[in-house]
Parts: sequence; C-alpha cells; structure tokens
Amino acid sequence: MQHLFFDYIYLILIILALVMVANKLRLAYPIVLVLGGLVLSFIPKFSNVTIEPDLVFFIFLPPLLYDAAWQISWKEFWKWRRVITSFAFPIVIITSCIIAVVSNAIIPEFSLAFGFLLGGIISPPDAISASTILRQVKAPKMLISICEGESLMNDASSLIVFRFALATIITGQFHIKEATQSFFMVVVMGLLIGVLIGLIFYGIYKWLPTTSNIEIVMTFVTPYCMYYFAESFHYSGVLAVVSGGLFLSSKRQKTLTYMSRIQGENVWTNLVFVLNGFVFLLIGLQLPTVVNQLGEVGLEKAIGYGLIISVVIIITRIICTMGASLTTRFMSRFITVADSNPGWRIPFIFGWAGMRGVVSLASALSIPLLINEEQPFPHRNLILFITFIVILVTLVFQGLTLPWIIKKVYISDHNINEDDQEVIIQKKIAKNSLLFLEEKYGEGCLQNVHLNNLYEKFKIELSFLTQRIEHSESDEVFAGTNSQTIYLEMLEDQRTLLNTLNLKDEFDEELIRKYQSLIDIEEFKVRAKMV
Repeated sequence: MQHLFFDYIYLILIILALVMVANKLRLAYPIVLVLGGLVLSFIPKFSNVTIEPDLVFFIFLPPLLYDAAWQISWKEFWKWRRVITSFAFPIVIITSCIIAVVSNAIIPEFSLAFGFLLGGIISPPDAISASTILRQVKAPKMLISICEGESLMNDASSLIVFRFALATIITGQFHIKEATQSFFMVVVMGLLIGVLIGLIFYGIYKWLPTTSNIEIVMTFVTPYCMYYFAESFHYSGVLAVVSGGLFLSSKRQKTLTYMSRIQGENVWTNLVFVLNGFVFLLIGLQLPTVVNQLGEVGLEKAIGYGLIISVVIIITRIICTMGASLTTRFMSRFITVADSNPGWRIPFIFGWAGMRGVVSLASALSIPLLINEEQPFPHRNLILFITFIVILVTLVFQGLTLPWIIKKVYISDHNINEDDQEVIIQKKIAKNSLLFLEEKYGEGCLQNVHLNNLYEKFKIELSFLTQRIEHSESDEVFAGTNSQTIYLEMLEDQRTLLNTLNLKDEFDEELIRKYQSLIDIEEFKVRAKMV
C-alpha cells in the first residue's frame, strides 16, 4: 500500500512538471500529458500502469462530469439546445452507422455488429477532453457552450449503441423495437434520476443547518450518488450527473452560502486539475498494454486501420456539422432558432473540435475477454488498439491544430464585446448601489461617515466607468455594526441585479459569475471584520 501511494505521488509530480512544460510551450496541457504518458510508457517502472474501466467510470467520471455541468452556462445550454441534442443523439448514431459500414469493408471478418460496437465506443466526443482543450485554446464562447453541452449529453446514445452491439455479438440477435424502447428509457430515466437526486440535495442545502464545510463535502458526494443510483437501475449515470449538476448549478446562489461558493470554487478547481491530469496521463501510459494485446493482427495493419477510421471520424463529423448548418437555415423558416444563419465557419470549427478521450478507451477496455466460458471475444484487441489510435489522432492532431484553425477561420461574435460588457455590468452595479443607498436610507447614509465614504466611492466609480477607465475597489475598513449590515444588504441587492442581467442574452454568464464571485469575496471581507 505504501509503495502504491508513492507511485501516485510520483505521477502527480510528473503531471505538474508536464503542465509547466505545456505552459512554457503555450500548448493545451492535456496534449502534453498524453504525449508525456507515451514517453513514460517506455520506462519499465510505468510500463505496466493500466486503466481499470471501473476506476474511470466510478471514480474519475462522476466528479469530472459534475464539474463540467457545474461550469457550463445553463442559459447558453438552453439557447443552443436544438444543436446540442441533434449532435448528442442523431449524429452519434449516424456516425456509428458510418463507422460500422467502413470498418466492415476494410477489416477482414469484421461484421457489422463489431463495427457498431466500435462506432458506439469512438463516435461521441469526450466531455472531459472537449471542455479542457477548448478552454485552453480560448475557443469562441458559443463554440465552447455547444461542444461542452454536446459532449455532456452524447453518452446515452453511444452507450445504447455499445450495449446492443455487444448483446448482438454475444447472443446473435438484435431487436430494433427493444433497442428503441431501451434508448428512450435510458435517456429519460437518467435525466429524471439526476434531477430527483438534485432536488433532494437542494432540500438539504435549503432547510438543514449545514455549514460551509458540510456543503463543500456534499458537493463531492452528490455526483457519486447521482451516478451510482442511475447505474444501479441500468440507466445513464452520465446523464444523471449532467442533469443534476445543471439543476444544482442554476440554484447555487440560493443553496450555497457565500463562504461555500468561495472555498468550494478553489477546492474543486484543484481537484479537477489533478483528476484531469491523471486521466490524460493514463491515456498515454496505455501504449504498451494496447500493443501487447494486439495479438495476431500485425502492428502495421492495425495502425493503418486506426488511421483510416480516424480520418473517417473527422470527415464524418465535419460533414454532419456543415449539414446541421444547412438544416438550421431551412428550419429557421418554420421555428425560432438561436442563430438563423450559422454560416460555415463555426460549424467547421465545431466539426474539427471533436476530440475523443479516456471514456472511449475505458469503454473499449470494458469489452469482456470471453463471450462464454471458453471462447475469446473476437477482435477485442483490435478494437482496443483502433480506439487508442483514434484518441491519439483526435486529441493530439486536432487539439494541436485547433488554435491555428480558429485563428485562420475568422469568427465574428454577435454579442457585445467582453470589455464593453464588463464596463456595462460595473456601471449598472455602481448606479444600482447608489440608488439603493439613496432610496432606502436617504440622508441617513450621508450622515454616517463610513456609509458616506461608500456612497462617494460608488459615485467616483460611476464617473470613471462612464469614461471606460478601470477603478480598483478600495479596501475601506467599515466600523460599526449598522454600516456593515447596510453594506451586506446592498451586496445582496447587487446579487439580485446580476441575476436580472443574467436573464438577458447580451450578457455573458461567465462575466456575471465573475462579479458574483467578487461580491462573495467582498462579503467575506466584511463579515471577517464583524467577528
């Protein structure tokens, strides 16, 4: 046990070193971690490190998905819901069909059932890879929202394809009616279970005497409860975590205290960083295991199959995204859509951003070794190797070229510029605070020296912001319980204003959250002086 503990310490130190290299090279750290894992796999000490599917599905996946769902903007998710659902369900199935046909054509003795099994594994982009890399390369906000939403929702469709292809191979039978019914059950029940568990935890946050420490620990427990409960009934644990995470994220201002929001953000940021590091490093470390299990198929042929399937995956996704753009333009004549003319630029980048990740590899590893007690599962090692190649090509090649693609393909953002949004938000907060003090406390606030200073401070800020000049908040010390109480009331009023602004499309939710966090910090500073 002690030896295993120190092995993980070594891996964490390696992760930190590789991330520093990535920062120095200005590359997305998941790419450097995968390549670093490939290099480490040739070192005897690390050559036997393997990914256990249960470890990924039941330990790594719930918190990483929960954090991704927590970070995504529900407003943006709902705005692009039609695009997200079209890629999360129909296009995953279309891609699986194309992979099945192509693999059946190029790989000897590879039936359509095995092709669908491979398609179910590699067709959906990975939520962890997409979220991490897109944010690292500073992709357009709209693209990030759509890609994150799609990659969070596509597990259900790929899981159904995988399960029924596996069942067809083992039993030799396939029932389309049963498959369709199961698909809707897995999706609907997964979503409902996630929201149900979310409501339970919402009630605990809302009505029980929790502390900030209890609330932060509960955020770690929540995704596991959602995932395990859904999976125990054979529904989608991923969709349960995503739906429950989106629900609780939208209620964060009502459920968590200011202290929990501040501390929880810091704790989760570091936890997700370490978990992501392990996930991407483990992908690279699988090379010896995957090659050793290749068996009868030659390495050269297996690489060729993997590269062909990778090219097909990339081309298929780009064609689907471009087709979705044309479909959106056509449907805009009959229904209201978020963007009636998406053009070709965003869809092309969206198509290029389909990175696969550790979930695909874990799915391939979860294929049973034997069909029955004696017969080995056919083509298992080849499917595993092709999956590994697809992950490398999409994660490394597409991940490295994505910043260049974004730079070359001009993106016009129809929203207000972020700098302008910040000035507008700051001005509205300052103006609203002045009105709050004037209307609720009148001349009384001017007679109190501390509140008068606060009043003058907001007047100065408003004046500077009108001229688009940044003004840093001063660290005024408030004395007297009355002025501190009034200031806390005003901060709550600012939160109400920000929630109102968040309902408007012209303001980016991430910027709104930024100022919500600043208000939380300000409340922390004031309450610390009240103790």
